[in-house]
Amino acid sequence: MALLAPGTGEIAVDCTVGRGGHSLALAEAVGPQGLVVGMDLDPAGLEYAAGRVRDAGGRFEPLRGSFVRAPQELSARGLRADVVLADLGFSSAQMDDPARGLSFAADGPLDMRLDPGGPVTAADLLATMSENELADVIRRYGEDPLAAKIARKLAQARRDTPIRTTSRLAQLVIDAYGPRARRSRMHPATRTFMALRIAVNDELTALRALLDAIADPAEREIWLAPGARVAVISFHSLEDRLVKQAFAALVRAGSAERLTKRPVTAGPDELAANPRSRSAKLRAIRLAR
Repeated sequence: MALLAPGTGEIAVDCTVGRGGHSLALAEAVGPQGLVVGMDLDPAGLEYAAGRVRDAGGRFEPLRGSFVRAPQELSARGLRADVVLADLGFSSAQMDDPARGLSFAADGPLDMRLDPGGPVTAADLLATMSENELADVIRRYGEDPLAAKIARKLAQARRDTPIRTTSRLAQLVIDAYGPRARRSRMHPATRTFMALRIAVNDELTALRALLDAIADPAEREIWLAPGARVAVISFHSLEDRLVKQAFAALVRAGSAERLTKRPVTAGPDELAANPRSRSAKLRAIRLAR
């Protein structure tokens, strides 16, 4: 909030509403004269967040869908954003719901869709991708050095029974790790789950589209106000690398001012209160006027 500095009467876009924590804070800052446009793939989360903001007296316009549509949606409404925030990935509420299949903490179906109406689940990918394709996804999106070995194990296992649950997938990855599983600093299945989730939701393509909409002068003009502040919270190196490179290019071109010389990360108090913040990196810029 300090970096974005939303002011009274301004228009803020929360690209990833989740349960509405950021939207509520933004709404309180811009006041009833301002507006928060909230976007999310999950209709349940969007409805919950809208209620939170409106109950607090804020103005909130919910838009179900990917933030890649932010430029078109704002332009169609004659709006230009003063503040843009994208908190990438999934919400804690989604992670804690076994039915979403995003975590191996509890058994559930291998879904992983952030949009419940999306066409492809993680189980679908595991059933249809070749061994080489699986290895490529786990290597590219999960950056797991044992990607080939994991893919081989999954391909062998599905010949007997389709892989449809989070617990079975997690155990197969542990088996693929072998003795290394006991020495791993994180759960061996962490990177595989992340890779499949990114693939199911095409997350990096969406992020690239958002960054392109900020970088392209013609597109930027239709939905962002001069001097708009933009912040992105990422949770893994692939996301953060894209954000870092895009923001650096804007600064070099004289189109933006860097508000964070290096990414802002959680301090000891926040880590103690919210361990999931350990991977979060916040980068922010102010666009030229």
